[in-house]
Amino acid sequence: MSAHYRDPKRWLVLIAVMLAFLPVVIDMTVLHVAVPTLTQSLGASSTEVLWIIDIYPLLMAGLLVPMGTLADRIGNRKVLLTGLTIFGTASVIAAFSQSASMLIAARVLLALGGSMIVPCVLGTIRRTFEDDSERAIALGMWGTVGSAGAAVGPLVGGGLLEHFWWGSVFLINVPVMLLVAPTCYMLLSRHEPTSSGKWALGQALLLIAGMISLVYAVKAGFSGSQPMVILLPIVAFGLAMLWLFARKQLRSDNPMLDLSLFSHPAIVAGMVMALVATGALAGVELTLAQELQYVIGKTPLDAGLFMIPIMVAAGIGGPIAGFLSNMFGLRLVATASLLVGAAALAFLGRADFHDPGLLVPLALAVVGLTLSIGLTASSIAIMGSVEPEKGSAAGALEGTGYELGTGLGITLFGVFMASVFSQALQVPPDLTQHLAQQASRSIGDTYLVASQLPAEQAAALIAAGKAAFSAAHVTLLSVAASVIAVLAIAVYFLLASYRKPA
Repeated sequence: MSAHYRDPKRWLVLIAVMLAFLPVVIDMTVLHVAVPTLTQSLGASSTEVLWIIDIYPLLMAGLLVPMGTLADRIGNRKVLLTGLTIFGTASVIAAFSQSASMLIAARVLLALGGSMIVPCVLGTIRRTFEDDSERAIALGMWGTVGSAGAAVGPLVGGGLLEHFWWGSVFLINVPVMLLVAPTCYMLLSRHEPTSSGKWALGQALLLIAGMISLVYAVKAGFSGSQPMVILLPIVAFGLAMLWLFARKQLRSDNPMLDLSLFSHPAIVAGMVMALVATGALAGVELTLAQELQYVIGKTPLDAGLFMIPIMVAAGIGGPIAGFLSNMFGLRLVATASLLVGAAALAFLGRADFHDPGLLVPLALAVVGLTLSIGLTASSIAIMGSVEPEKGSAAGALEGTGYELGTGLGITLFGVFMASVFSQALQVPPDLTQHLAQQASRSIGDTYLVASQLPAEQAAALIAAGKAAFSAAHVTLLSVAASVIAVLAIAVYFLLASYRKPA
């Protein structure tokens, strides 16, 4: 290929935008080990806890494409700096929330800031690194932040909860933002190519309304919190909004979302990988965090330390993915990594976490490494298939897959766990029907009910809850392994026409 201009500051720019992305991705998982603490400190119900955790990724899923297109229109620098400011402010509000509803509102604001940061980070990388081989390495390093940041979230949360109150898991974002914002202000170019056309607010609202309506319907439908007579109109409204959005995109000379991007099989493969792999990773991490604390009795810090193998392996997976993809081709690397990851998840589903030995940490490391490689492969597939001026829009698509996968993964895993748990729980016969129903909702509710009972009765209920959660945990990881294996096969065929750049 022809030689490209290489910005002498390109690696400094990469470091700056990776630091900007780090708090965003840590916030996806930092609350996983904080669930027991949050439940008790805020008196949050199991439904409120799920909303606190996944309103952030689910709302971002609806905002990323509009914000990515806005960045292509007015420039990554402006949108990124605005997003950093909003994210830092929202972190302060979240840290000092006085109720579950206030924390949910703060997480909404965090999602707004995060949705401005993610596409700008990917768009900046696409525009800064014109050379295909360098871009693969840069995206691998970015993937390190994405995978390792999500993995290190539980460790950060556990360490902070060991010494401070739960709000500290948000307050740590503030000094990071105070460092990153001035750095990005100085390093990022004030003159960057932008796409023509205006940013259509109406189209953005159509997409946001459609995405959030459908996602809410999925959440409520799986959790059984709303009757179908209410959910069906919400689904119809969401589909109508998305249909109107798609119609406007096809008729517009300057669409907000270039639907022709989906004509690239590599982009479709990248989206599917991002969606399923992040969903599985987020759901598995949340499940393990609860298993380690509720069933085995570890502290939040100990639970975070237990998952260090995932964090370390995910941290090196990104650069390895870039290196291997340049050597052996994206198709082989993506498919093989997902198959090995599926096998590791299947093993973990049958492993004894009370006596982990060496095999459990090794399997955790394999999961972190392979899913990190798979996620970086999705970035290479997507960002390598578009022109630089469409970098933020493509990055927004990928980010949507990440956030939607994380949010739906947490929701579906949580609802699935609750369903299997309620069926497996053998409630002590002397428990009243009301308390039995509350205890069967989740392992957290089991502990809340036990706190109201005499010691002997409480011990029996907790023992039953631990046994039920362990049974649900086995089923869940086995299903996750099957889903990842099916994904590997799909990716193999979708990347059939993808060729490593010359």
